[in-house]
Amino acid sequence: MSESTHALPEPVVDALRGGTCLRLVLSRKRKSSDDPVEKVVLRPIRLGESLVFQVAKRAGGKEFHENLPPSSACEAVESLFGDVFLDCHCFTPEADWTARIKKGGHLKLNRSKPSRSAEPDAHDRGKQYLIPEGEPCPFLVEVGVMNEKGRVRSARYAKFRQVNRFLELVDDVLDELPDGPLHVVDYGCGKSYLTFALHHLLHTRRGREVHIQGLDLKEDVVADCNRIARQLDCEGLSFEVGHIAQHDPGRKVDLAVSLHACDTATDDALLRAVSWDARAIFSVPCCQHELFSQIGNESLGPITAHGLLKERFSSLATDGLRTAALELAGYRTQIVEFVSLEHTAKNLMIRAVKRAGESDPTVRRAEYESFKTFLGLDAFRLDTLAVPGDSA
Repeated sequence: MSESTHALPEPVVDALRGGTCLRLVLSRKRKSSDDPVEKVVLRPIRLGESLVFQVAKRAGGKEFHENLPPSSACEAVESLFGDVFLDCHCFTPEADWTARIKKGGHLKLNRSKPSRSAEPDAHDRGKQYLIPEGEPCPFLVEVGVMNEKGRVRSARYAKFRQVNRFLELVDDVLDELPDGPLHVVDYGCGKSYLTFALHHLLHTRRGREVHIQGLDLKEDVVADCNRIARQLDCEGLSFEVGHIAQHDPGRKVDLAVSLHACDTATDDALLRAVSWDARAIFSVPCCQHELFSQIGNESLGPITAHGLLKERFSSLATDGLRTAALELAGYRTQIVEFVSLEHTAKNLMIRAVKRAGESDPTVRRAEYESFKTFLGLDAFRLDTLAVPGDSA
């Protein structure tokens, strides 16, 4: 641990000036700062024979880039850390460093095992996973994805890739989550591969205090997951029988996950996550039937006349409405590619992160209602998210 007020920690300075930094993120903006920049991300790139850092600054919903040599990049970070941003995450081949300025102005520096590849923009390198192959991971060994030596079983390699892809998507927005203990709810957790993976990433790899609740309707599945959690001594991880619509987490939720919810259960999960004011939401819809029987636009006849095409269009239209409703509820949304779950070929994930500032929803609301009219819909289950203050 190191204590300071504004100085950039020496390991971070060395990584930037020495060109060994693989990625650096400045986040958690100081409330008293009037700087318009909301987040800063640095990554190394090669321009000819020279190594420079591409500096991406997010401000006002837009992103601006500039390329700086290592010494100038270090000076840019030093000018922002402490005065504008309170968190600095630096990834290097030797270690990952997290510097946080706590209340009272003290700086806490944490070191963890490296999680990123050592060669910037090298296209011929092997895939670098947050849970690397060849290094035993207790929960993956317990559920049979790995053997005791850390080798991934050939029949479970798809699950191994799915777990790591999920962790990459979560890790990418971790800087958007609040400081202190993280509260997570995973609805429809099933056998909980990804719930255990979340605990591994947040607690084991990133050193965060966590309270993770896994919910499922099957008592035997919940009992088995609790057994594994106790056996592996997973601090802050528990499972219970419950339905998302009736669940009371008993505390504020920072991250809401719903990766198995079929049909309108996905909307129940999204409604609850927004009502909890979750900072981030991850949802992989399984099947969508609500719009299939409601689409009433005759101009869509070449699609709706064929069951298979209508089903696919209904699925895409449903997810489009979901993201639009989340935008109206104050979230920045993305549709990202995910690895298909074992019981469905669906491979799209909705990732939503709470926007830091308010924005005029007029245009978004008009687009939302226009799309509903185009589809011939009178109502949609997430309509309440389009009305401020009525999403609980």
